[in-house]
Amino acid sequence: MNEPPASPVDRAFDVLRVTAAGTGLTLSEISREAGLAKSTTLRLLGALERNDAVTRIGQRYRLGPLVHELDPIPASPAYERTRRVLTPFLAHLFEATRATVHLATLHGDEVVYLNKLHGPRPIPSPSRIGGGLPAYCTGVGKAMLAFDDAAAERVSQGPLVAWTDTTLTSPDSLAMELAEIRRRRRAVDRAELTPGLYCVAAPVFDDDEGGTSGTRAIAALSASAADRSSLARLEPLVTRVAAAASRAMATAEDE
Repeated sequence: MNEPPASPVDRAFDVLRVTAAGTGLTLSEISREAGLAKSTTLRLLGALERNDAVTRIGQRYRLGPLVHELDPIPASPAYERTRRVLTPFLAHLFEATRATVHLATLHGDEVVYLNKLHGPRPIPSPSRIGGGLPAYCTGVGKAMLAFDDAAAERVSQGPLVAWTDTTLTSPDSLAMELAEIRRRRRAVDRAELTPGLYCVAAPVFDDDEGGTSGTRAIAALSASAADRSSLARLEPLVTRVAAAASRAMATAEDE
């Protein structure tokens, strides 16, 4: 008995499955893997993007907010404690910078955004509260990977997709970057995930050592900018607030 021809819905799910299997795929890659013409694939991706099932960053596609809403990151007492203790520091960072600011933690090999405050002139960004993005090409992600050897090793062994011309795509270049972050206690995103989006991030610890004894960073704070020249102004503000946040985490009581 012959199977009925694939419907547009079937083809849309084929595109979604291919997108889910990758870490950021181009139109050509999705078209080839799904076995569809580029024009058909582009049309289906457009429909999926309009419905938040996929997100396009530059020329690459990944799963979008709708998928995270259907399969949310599990609630965690540790995440809730981090959000509760550090949100006042995120607000302080916002007041000091008047920029879009983020609070994030690591979940596997991705960053999860626990909170976000928009600046008066929001910069288009794929980050969203509860959503995840690749750790190796975000400021908050690199700030935490620099103080988590196991996570950094996993990420370096996986595909390092070039989201933009400045994305770090080799294990050696990522390792050098993380070493510099450990030395300076801050990370810079040089438009590595989204063209035109820069940021400074700093790690947050939950002990008095401040990362000096191999302690893992439990979170990171960041401030975003639309141009690289603004990073110098943001760096001391972000690092100072993150240091204060670490002291607060070290003394915070569990509820």
